[in-house]
Amino acid sequence: QVQLVESGGGLVQAGGSLRLSCAASGRSFSSAVMAWFRQTPGKEREFVAGITWRGGGTMYADSVKGRFTISRDNAKSTMYLQMNSLKPEDTAVYYCAANSRTQVMLYQRKNEYDYWGQGTQVTVSP
Repeated sequence: QVQLVESGGGLVQAGGSLRLSCAASGRSFSSAVMAWFRQTPGKEREFVAGITWRGGGTMYADSVKGRFTISRDNAKSTMYLQMNSLKPEDTAVYYCAANSRTQVMLYQRKNEYDYWGQGTQVTVSP
């Protein structure tokens, strides 16, 4: 079992930065692939970034490459998403997710992830 709690969302102007955190509890965190997704009203939840269990492998959606950085600290059971050069189109509820069935396979399909946080709102004003 893994419980996930996101924090760090808020309101920021375009061009600004935010860092999201995902605090995990449960013994499976350090051996799970983790990811960030986001969702806006009326749209499907979309993949943003993913990271393998030791952090050696990462994957990003094209829309955030070069602006967002995913990382994790297994000693603190926490995953991060550093978001720079934010744009209004980054506005969404951001969710962290865990795939406890793999340590190294990075999937963009949300159905591959079996644990989810409650989400944190990120709003980027023009």
